[in-house]
Amino acid sequence: MSDSHTSTPIAVIGLACRLPGAADPDSFWRLLTEGRDAVGTAPAGRGLGEARGAYLDEVDRFDAAFFGISPKEAAAMDPQQRLLLELGWEALEEAGIVPASLAGSRTAVFAAALWDDYATLHHLRGVQPGRHAMTGLNRGVLANRLSYVLGLTGPSLTVDAAQSSSLVAVHLASESLRRGESDLALVGGVNLILSPDSGARSAGFGALSPDGRCFTFDARANGYVRGEGGVAVLLKPLDRALADGDRVHAVLLGGAVNNDGASDGLTVPGRAAQEAVIRAAHARAGTTPEDVGYVELHGTGTPVGDPVEAAALGAALGSARPLLVGSVKTNVGHLEGAAGLTGLLKTVLAVRHRRVPRG
Repeated sequence: MSDSHTSTPIAVIGLACRLPGAADPDSFWRLLTEGRDAVGTAPAGRGLGEARGAYLDEVDRFDAAFFGISPKEAAAMDPQQRLLLELGWEALEEAGIVPASLAGSRTAVFAAALWDDYATLHHLRGVQPGRHAMTGLNRGVLANRLSYVLGLTGPSLTVDAAQSSSLVAVHLASESLRRGESDLALVGGVNLILSPDSGARSAGFGALSPDGRCFTFDARANGYVRGEGGVAVLLKPLDRALADGDRVHAVLLGGAVNNDGASDGLTVPGRAAQEAVIRAAHARAGTTPEDVGYVELHGTGTPVGDPVEAAALGAALGSARPLLVGSVKTNVGHLEGAAGLTGLLKTVLAVRHRRVPRG
């Protein structure tokens, strides 16, 4: 990749979210500035018992006719697909773009998700696959569904990189724009807790907090609490956004992706790798640690992960000056496949409002 591609700033020109206690970015900002915690017990009828988490209401509601989808096909669609359709549409509208005007355009879609709870639920209830199950229950169709409904011809793919999925999707979308293979990019992350199976796996692994809270960078840290919802952002190269008169919420100067390699365990973060990816991101963005005033943490509230992250931040960014940090997981829990985008949305809103919220 050439230096000119590497240094191309990417503008965030559209925002949408559906988060616990917040149906849109403005209400999400209010939740953050008020320091509210959206964690509660599972909604009745979910079959999740009294499981603690940050949940959405009415995840079964969907205006299929609006998207030209038949009721039978809609019933077979993973609600994560339905949610992503709604968020993609809302992000375009927030950016002042008529969705129908993008038909045939080189607009990319990068989606992120981890779980297949709806497919698991069908299996547990003995639901026989119908003609729409192949596409409705396939996580890979998340991005493709949005591209199909809007008639978009740019790259379209679903990313599963575990808890970093939605930030990896942002990175891939940004690189697609920098390479010139797409002109506009919709990036979305979704996470819905529809079956007790995924929660049981998380609990069996020992990842969940018995207190049902994310105590990030706190002596009480003992695991995380799950959250659900979705976020979508619309990206465009900054020079084109300015030329087109778009409202720019924030600018992404650069990013980097790596892996921990052979750390102390498959799910144990590696400090050296975290330091390396922070330094690589700075190099690509053309920034220095002194330029950083705030860091939105991964910050799950685990006694293993948080200290590693803190040490890596200190080593990569320096500890000679105070640095503001925070984690949105203290407000809405860990959204897993959508966690990174939720933190990005919080940061974008903080930039827009020139204020760091609590949490």
